Amino acid sequence: MAASELGVALRGVIEVMDFLGIRYAVGGSVASSVHGVPRYTVDADVTVEPFPGRESVFAGSFNPAEYYVDAGMIREAFRLESSFNIIDLRSVFKIDVFVKKSRPFDRTAFDRRVTSPLFGIADRKFDVVSAEDMILLKLEWYRLGNEISDRQWHDIQGVLKVQAERLDRDYLAHWAAELGVADLLDKAIAEAGV
Repeated sequence: MAASELGVALRGVIEVMDFLGIRYAVGGSVASSVHGVPRYTVDADVTVEPFPGRESVFAGSFNPAEYYVDAGMIREAFRLESSFNIIDLRSVFKIDVFVKKSRPFDRTAFDRRVTSPLFGIADRKFDVVSAEDMILLKLEWYRLGNEISDRQWHDIQGVLKVQAERLDRDYLAHWAAELGVADLLDKAIAEAGV
């Protein structure tokens, strides 16, 4: 999947969110590529604030010839604080949309998002999960995945190395302890040599 296809697919989704006033944060491998070492990815992760009662309006804002979006799946995701998918039918690129959870870390991470260009789109910036929160989220996913994902670990290392001097270490230490990943953060920092 070319970065340009990813950019087109993601940009269309973000434009609908902006039009409807839905706050979002791009995360996952896209955000770790922004803050660290870019890598090929087959999907994009976006966290959104819930917008209950507007699911049909949201789904209906997409051209059905270009995107597959299901209002019922969105309602279910809100109910369960889980996720739903949007598929760009032109490129078959998938955007996983995660409903912002209510735990303190998720609220804080969402509020700390930063703006950044993506995929060489010079005329547009996107709201992206911060470097510190990307590290913490990836550490959490790494732990949940039984600490075997080389991809997750590579992403964490990339962000640590590229952002080394700019990272808020106190913030990282605080939330790593809260999330139960302090040991992994220490290991990642040691291996990254920062």
